[in-house]
Amino acid sequence: MLIALIARDKAGALQTRLNNRAAHLAYIEETGVVSQAGPLLDGDAMIGSLVVLDVEDLAAAQNWADNDPYAKAGLFQSVELIPWKKVIG
Repeated sequence: MLIALIARDKAGALQTRLNNRAAHLAYIEETGVVSQAGPLLDGDAMIGSLVVLDVEDLAAAQNWADNDPYAKAGLFQSVELIPWKKVIG
């Protein structure tokens, strides 16, 4: 099941993002359930994340989101998990 995780950073949290980026990328690598990912941008500034998870169910997506180092560091103002259907690509 594909789930789109859309997370918005808290205002002024760029340093939190930068401080936890290596751990976040390592988590993506070690869990092996991310099919696509990247930051949301406002110009050149990173303001959130879009992560497409390939997991068994919504509960697994929630577990992944809860254990993301970015989430544990308190980076996000909001996180949405939305089932997604790949049509192109």
